[in-house]
Amino acid sequence: MSKKLPKFKSEDAERAFWASHDSTAFVDWKKAKRVTLPELKPSLRTISLRLPQTMLEELKLLANRQDVQYQSLLKVYLAERIEEDLKAR
Repeated sequence: MSKKLPKFKSEDAERAFWASHDSTAFVDWKKAKRVTLPELKPSLRTISLRLPQTMLEELKLLANRQDVQYQSLLKVYLAERIEEDLKAR
């Protein structure tokens, strides 16, 4: 760990820096400790998603049966499928 960490003007600048640099030159990972951040909420981004009308209606029906919002149910379905596909690789 010989290099000094630069000051960043923004999160975007820091993100770009870490995308092109190896952290082992700046951080002694042998001294690192695992922490939990119970109040941390994931960043969210709004997207537009075009679905066939019938698919949306069926999703809303399923969500209604489970007494959840259809957007929440869709996120659960996506998360499960992403995890499944990542495990398969």
